[in-house]
Amino acid sequence: MPLYKTITLNSSTQILVWEITESYQELFEAVALNESNLNRLTCMKSEIHQRAFLSVRKLFQESGYTDFDLYYDEFGKPHLHDGKHISITHSHQFSAIILSDEVVGIDIELQREKIIRIADKFADTEFSYLNPEEKIEYIRKLTVIWGAKEAIFKIRNEKGISFRDHIKVEAFEMNDLKTKAELHFDDIIKDFNVCFEEFDSKDNNGLKQNFTLVYAFE
Repeated sequence: MPLYKTITLNSSTQILVWEITESYQELFEAVALNESNLNRLTCMKSEIHQRAFLSVRKLFQESGYTDFDLYYDEFGKPHLHDGKHISITHSHQFSAIILSDEVVGIDIELQREKIIRIADKFADTEFSYLNPEEKIEYIRKLTVIWGAKEAIFKIRNEKGISFRDHIKVEAFEMNDLKTKAELHFDDIIKDFNVCFEEFDSKDNNGLKQNFTLVYAFE
C-alpha cells in the first residue's frame, strides 16, 4: 500500500509517509484539487513533481483533510484552515506530512554522496564533530544536518536565513535519533528539538536507496 508509514508521536502530532508508486493519472483521479492548486499542478514541468504534489493530497485524505482545507501564505508556507500546524516534504519516491498542535517542520532526503561536495555551503560549527574519514557515517550525519536545517527553515520561513550562518545543529550520534538546534537571526534566538530516523527502499532498477526523515519542533 502506498501509505508507507504512520508515526504517531503523541495525541496531537502525527507523521504520514507515502511511497509514490502510482502513475500521474491514477493519483490525479484519486484526489480533488482547489482551483489555485490545480493551476499550480498544471504549471509544473516535471511529472515527478506533479506526482509528489498529488501524493501529498493523498496524505491529506489519509489524515481526514482535503486540498480545500489547505492554503498557502504569501511566502509559500502551507496552513490549514482549522489552525492545525502542517509541514510538507517530498524526495524522489517518497512524500510526507506532519500535523501537530505545535509549530513543526519536516524534511525527507535521499542519502547521496554529493552532499559531501556541498557540505561547506550549509554546515559550519557542525564540522567540529564530523569525521570525513568515516565516509558512510559522514554522509548520514550530513543528511541529518541538512534535513534539520531545512525543517527549521520551513518553520520560520523568513527571507535571508542562511543554513550555514544562522542555524546550528548540536553534536549527535546516529543512534540518538534526536538532537537540538539553534537559530540566530535578526536578534532572535530560537531553540528547536530535532528528531530523525532512516529507512530504505529500492529504486526502479532494484537498487537499495537510503532515506533520512527529519522533523523539528520550535
